[in-house]
Amino acid sequence: MAFTHRKIINDPVHGFITINDPLIFEIISHPFYQRLRRIQQMALAQLVYPGAVHTRLHHSLGAYHLMCIAINELKDKGIEITEEEATAAKAAILLHDIGHGPYSHALEKVLLKGINHEDISLAIMHSLNEDANPILKGQLTLAIKIFTNQYPKQFLHQLISGQLDVDRLDYLSRDSFFTGVSEGVVGYERILKMLTVRDNELVVEEKGINSVEKFLLSRRLMYWQVYRHKTVVASENMLVKIIERVQFLFTKNDSSVKTGGLFDNFLSTPQIQLADLDLNAYCNLDDTDILFAIKQWQNNEDPILSILCKGLLNRKCFKCQIQSEPINDLDWNTAFNKTKLAFPFNDEDLAYLCFKGTVSNTLYKNDNETIKILLKTGEIANISAIQNAIIVESLSAPVKKFYICSLNE
Repeated sequence: MAFTHRKIINDPVHGFITINDPLIFEIISHPFYQRLRRIQQMALAQLVYPGAVHTRLHHSLGAYHLMCIAINELKDKGIEITEEEATAAKAAILLHDIGHGPYSHALEKVLLKGINHEDISLAIMHSLNEDANPILKGQLTLAIKIFTNQYPKQFLHQLISGQLDVDRLDYLSRDSFFTGVSEGVVGYERILKMLTVRDNELVVEEKGINSVEKFLLSRRLMYWQVYRHKTVVASENMLVKIIERVQFLFTKNDSSVKTGGLFDNFLSTPQIQLADLDLNAYCNLDDTDILFAIKQWQNNEDPILSILCKGLLNRKCFKCQIQSEPINDLDWNTAFNKTKLAFPFNDEDLAYLCFKGTVSNTLYKNDNETIKILLKTGEIANISAIQNAIIVESLSAPVKKFYICSLNE
């Protein structure tokens, strides 16, 4: 029986996105997927860039659209991709971020310690594959193989997770659009046009090398200008400290921090194994639960928690000093003593209001995920081996920065 549903979604970044497959339509309709509407793509970056309020659903639909384009381009170049493989790759990219929790990366390491969103995404994919719905049941087996790189056609996995995957091509374009930061604009159309396959791996035709270079430069610029902007670092650390303080108060059996909802279970037991995670409960948790709780906690009797919550709600975030050199003792002692003068707390409590840390980024690694270029001679070369000083000397070098976050007023 022919599929009768055909859905057109008007996306502000890519234009019209077409959904014309029953499996894709069913995934998008599922409550687990619809939850992504309530999880912001860029967490608290909106405190710096007010337009950055797009969601994980926006991004996953955009990545799906680019996957459709990539597959069509490869087919046009004679690369054998069956309809079943194409649908599976599209389903996999649509679900690649479904495991993200509230506020995405900002809370990933604190809300559920030791479990990353990729593992949860895979667990949710398995759950959907076992769903009683006949359209879903057993239909994600190939998508899971591609997602986990267990399928012989490795290039399909590389489209989902690799140096030039459609995930990165979409989020750079989308984040640039919604923040208004033009440095993130990438020529994704040309990059997708230049993709092909050799020896079962994704490669870029030589004439697309300048677009790839621009893509890598854009990632670095966006990382430090947007994703790790000092106010983003400060606000996301404030959110982390709020959750850590509540988790601490839970260990003291302080009932005043209970929200009366599912969120309490995650706050009281952050150390949990993936096998023991209640996926239905997890997929009922989103940004609104966190915001609701913070609005409650701003009036909590615990002064540390109250200060942090009021600060985040009213954008009175930590002052954040980011620098290339390690924090010396003089700078640290100065910041800590200023905080100590402003707040009459012991050193253990002050650690929530003044602390130091590091952020680092390596955009291009010369490892098994290198970008391979198909030369005009027919040979394959790693992009770093081609005469290109920017990529060799700059983009492959790790960048590490050091920061102090503190409240002193």
